[in-house]
Amino acid sequence: MMTPSNQTLDLNAALNHTLAIILAGGRGTRLMQLTDSRVKPAVPIAGKFKIIDFPLSNCVNSGVRRIAVITQYRSHTLNQHVQRGWNFLRPDFNEFIELWPAQQQTEAQTWYQGTADAVFQNMSLINNRGYRYILVLAGDHVYKQDYSVMLRDHIESGAAMTVGCIEVDREDAKGFGVMAVNAQNEIISFVEKPSDPPDMPGKPGRCLASMGIYIFNADVINEKLLTDALDPESSHDFGKDIIPTMIGKYPTLAHHFQRSCIKNTAYPDEPYWRDVGTIDAYWEANIDLTKLIPKLDLYDDSWPIRTMQYQRPAAKFNHNFENRVGMAVNSVVSAGCIVSGATVAQSILFNNVRVNSYAHLEECVVLPTCDIGRHCRLRRVVLDMNCKVPPGTIIGENPEEDARRFHRSDNGVVLVTQAMLEAL
Repeated sequence: MMTPSNQTLDLNAALNHTLAIILAGGRGTRLMQLTDSRVKPAVPIAGKFKIIDFPLSNCVNSGVRRIAVITQYRSHTLNQHVQRGWNFLRPDFNEFIELWPAQQQTEAQTWYQGTADAVFQNMSLINNRGYRYILVLAGDHVYKQDYSVMLRDHIESGAAMTVGCIEVDREDAKGFGVMAVNAQNEIISFVEKPSDPPDMPGKPGRCLASMGIYIFNADVINEKLLTDALDPESSHDFGKDIIPTMIGKYPTLAHHFQRSCIKNTAYPDEPYWRDVGTIDAYWEANIDLTKLIPKLDLYDDSWPIRTMQYQRPAAKFNHNFENRVGMAVNSVVSAGCIVSGATVAQSILFNNVRVNSYAHLEECVVLPTCDIGRHCRLRRVVLDMNCKVPPGTIIGENPEEDARRFHRSDNGVVLVTQAMLEAL
């Protein structure tokens, strides 16, 4: 049972005693070849950003300015991005964004064995700085959230742990940690990826799913991680091992994302949160930005998404005669792009993409520095970085041919890499 605090909350002081830990070490195998050379949080998204820019921006915008990014798998591009694009905080005010790579810090000298172990191996860094609250975030989700609202709820409720949660359809809930709560939003049960997830009271077919966002009191997480590290049967994962063992033993709160999400005024009842962990989900999240009013509002100056900025020229469209017209319709075209006598429809071009004459793109996601040859026809394609598509290439019209040459998803989205093109 939680005991609400009766003390006046100084939120700024609480934020100053909060450390955000962004878990950014997982590969993200469901993104297939997109993560062959980069970790999932370093995958480009939305024309100019990387996925990790979203939790980092949420932290800075929320007033959380003590941030550790835990890395492991193929982190070079992620390290570069954070070091070059996120070094503007003030160390003289004890503000920082630090990279914490795997260093085999336990007696067993292992790399990170799970999300909980990744935090446990860095507890000496955490304890030495006297934090009161630990905000644990996944580095591979796309959303806009004010963590200070969640922190206020956590402190005022008297919780030892707060779990960010979102409503999902029952079928989708099978891939999440699912919780049941009482009328005070206290968590009374938690099951990781259940085959038969429990419905929300009064909402048949809807479940309350964990977003992988947690706030812990520092003394509690220290105790729980130490106990977990000594358990040889544990998988050392927050969702599988830490959260379930706290239910009923510590005061735990479910924080509804609707309370702290940054709303899009065009969709006030649809809080935006995406796990872009599959090719289909990644493609859909990008293509949604080409719509007249996307569900994710990147034009909201009150909650900006920051990233590393390079000096690039503006996008350019060349030629305007007969069937050689450089044009883009219902599309997002980033800086440095040249559309030379080609047609781009409902697609998103990342930085420094060139589309040559007579080419036609429809519903495509084209990552940076790609060059698409003349007379190419591409539909529902994700082009990885640095692809040089030979003239006359046709992708997205013949499912059998696409599956033989490239990776084709169940929903017909075709992932193409430079290695696949070289193998043609």
